[in-house]
Amino acid sequence: MRRICVIGAGYVGLTTGICLADLGNNVTLLDTDTKRIAAIKQGELPIFEPGLGELLQQNLRAGRVYATTSYAEAVPDAEFVFIAVATPTAEEHDGADLRYVEAAATELARNLSAGRRTIVINKSTVPIGTGDWVANILAQHAPVGAQYAVVSNPEFLREGQAVLDFQQPDRVVLGSTATAAAQEVATLYLSSRAPIIITDLRTAEMIKYASNAFLATRISFINEIARICEQLGANVREVALGMGYDRRIGRAFLDAGVGFGGSCFPKDLRALAHMADEAGLHPQLLRAVLDINRDQRLLIMEKLCRLLGSLEGKRVGLLGLTFKPNTDDLRDAPALDIARALLEKGVHVAGYDPAGMERAQQLVPGLETVRTPYDVAKGADALVLVTEWNEFKQLDWNQIRKHLRRPLLIDGRNMYDAERIRSAGLVYEGIGVGCPTPPVALQSHAHVNI
Repeated sequence: MRRICVIGAGYVGLTTGICLADLGNNVTLLDTDTKRIAAIKQGELPIFEPGLGELLQQNLRAGRVYATTSYAEAVPDAEFVFIAVATPTAEEHDGADLRYVEAAATELARNLSAGRRTIVINKSTVPIGTGDWVANILAQHAPVGAQYAVVSNPEFLREGQAVLDFQQPDRVVLGSTATAAAQEVATLYLSSRAPIIITDLRTAEMIKYASNAFLATRISFINEIARICEQLGANVREVALGMGYDRRIGRAFLDAGVGFGGSCFPKDLRALAHMADEAGLHPQLLRAVLDINRDQRLLIMEKLCRLLGSLEGKRVGLLGLTFKPNTDDLRDAPALDIARALLEKGVHVAGYDPAGMERAQQLVPGLETVRTPYDVAKGADALVLVTEWNEFKQLDWNQIRKHLRRPLLIDGRNMYDAERIRSAGLVYEGIGVGCPTPPVALQSHAHVNI
């Protein structure tokens, strides 16, 4: 049993700390948010992540998880201290805002124990060179006699699958100027039997950014191909399938849709492009990836305008509001941008999501949220699938057709079989799946009540 402190009880910190506790370690979750810590002590998970809440409750009962707001309680006896605080985009530029990292590093340094060796681990996604910067903060504020080393250990956790990603990672990346410290951190992950890469601090930090940038590039690439397919009469689903059988390419992240969102890809691409700018470089590819992703959200508006004509006074229903399924995360969610754009055009927008409705209403004034997917369709001139929750896969399309004012479905994730939708009497419009549907097929059914 190792004594571990995790600073930051957000998405990354909670997953890391709880999963480390489940491996038999003694973990203290440290956060300055008193309400969050109080909830954790009661076994209540302040985020939506499948399987993580059960692990929290199990390890609280086993006495392996403790939560506090006090650095003085959490840091002095810890062998490992993970920094897992937020690194949002800065207000004045596209780079990462490191104020929370600085505050955490400063306060933990002041609470290090003289005569005890502590390994400080950067788990947050941080700009290249942050490890060296944190080491300087520790040197400035640590008490005389405190021994420490800094290790970079970037996270690769997918929201909705975070527990699995921690337990069965593709790889573990560790970077440090002190190889022995990195090797000691590696012992925490040996049970996963994953490849462990030990390198220097800056290379470890760059692996995280490069990985996210490459995955985002694949998404924007297939979305650009989808636009071409749509105009030339090809089907991007079959194109992606044909590409994916090539072992050099693979099938992952080649699903055309309304683009990526969340807290990682958009933020990390902007931060990496900013770092390149600061270094005097010209990151054209990174900027193109972001531009394509932004335009993909506008594609939904283009389709609605083409198929419905004037949007003013129309009613549009959104299936899914979170940026991806199995999370309540609405950060940079495509659905919210689509909703705002529709509202600006005078559209009445209703939305349904299994996890994100309450927060979505706060973020998008004027958005109506309803209790079921079928309520979204009531009186709607169009239904738009934005987030591919499993709940939406087995909808009764005959029932939905009865609720719609106009029989139009825009499948923003290419989740549905077009013929099945059409057999229920709807007009189906996907992303990059052939020539556009002519608008003449859409007739209003005035008898439908909202």
